[in-house]
Amino acid sequence: MWKNYISKIVGDAQFNAPVTEKELRSIKEELNIELPKPLIELYSETNGVEGPYYSYIWSTETLIKENLSVWGIEEFENYKKPDNLLFFVDAGNGDLFGYLIINGKVESEDIYVWNHENSSQRVVAPTLKEFIKGWYSGGISI
Repeated sequence: MWKNYISKIVGDAQFNAPVTEKELRSIKEELNIELPKPLIELYSETNGVEGPYYSYIWSTETLIKENLSVWGIEEFENYKKPDNLLFFVDAGNGDLFGYLIINGKVESEDIYVWNHENSSQRVVAPTLKEFIKGWYSGGISI
């Protein structure tokens, strides 16, 4: 379902092998969070979606690495580290897209953008499906 859906929106998408159980467990172990169902479903078809110049959806390895890196950002006056979001792709300008984490869980399908310059966060799509459609067809701007 996901590969077919993404292919219709992003013509140059390249798909990876499906995620393994070990790779899913590593997310839980290293990030201490369960992936939301839409990401699990997408990863069960392809462990990330690549394009010729950047990733459309990060692989699980990149998801772990990038989240650990961003969650480790130092906070300072008026700049909160974004450890309340589970990121799955970047915008190409330093901003990141992800799910809101509440009490260690992703409880909503809303997709947020985190602005790397001022640490603001806002909803940009109600679901992963709508995010993919909107972001990669130009319907979402940041």
